[in-house]
Amino acid sequence: MILSVASTAAVFLDRDGTLIVDKSYLSKPEEVEFIPGTIEALGKLVSAGFRLVMVTNQSGIGRGYFTLEDVERVHAHMAVEVMLRGVVFAAIYVAPEAPDQPSYGRKPSPQFLFDARDQLGLDLNHCYMVGDKWLDLETGWNAGTRRSLLVRTGHGRQVETDRSGNLRGAVVVDDMAAAAEWILTDGLE
Repeated sequence: MILSVASTAAVFLDRDGTLIVDKSYLSKPEEVEFIPGTIEALGKLVSAGFRLVMVTNQSGIGRGYFTLEDVERVHAHMAVEVMLRGVVFAAIYVAPEAPDQPSYGRKPSPQFLFDARDQLGLDLNHCYMVGDKWLDLETGWNAGTRRSLLVRTGHGRQVETDRSGNLRGAVVVDDMAAAAEWILTDGLE
């Protein structure tokens, strides 16, 4: 296992369906439910020297279902939950627009990954994108990350079925715990 990576390495993480159970337009902190094993997996990545960056589309804001402040409360709650186990998000990026609205960074745009690269001094060739949707994988590819990983949690199993044989080299794993293990051993073989 890798003991330490360059401080320019990060793992970009989708939120719903990857880190937490996708509850369709989640807007209340008390609704947050981490997928089992996720926080421990994040801790392993941090211990190895990876920075963690959450990148999330929150179209419920643009659709008028809830506010940016609601999403910020959810993220504050998540940050506290992971901090209790020694994990810190280096940055959290939110695209609040609905799919039909113009957007600065809505996935699959790589813009937030470029922003993180510039703000945190990252080398995207040493970074990974992890998510449960095709657009998460595309975001990583569009930014030039080392690898995009699809987790089978959330929508991931359906994406794997729908795209069977055409995953463009994405790594497919069961969950965030398996994604962390794969990332930590990448390049050792």
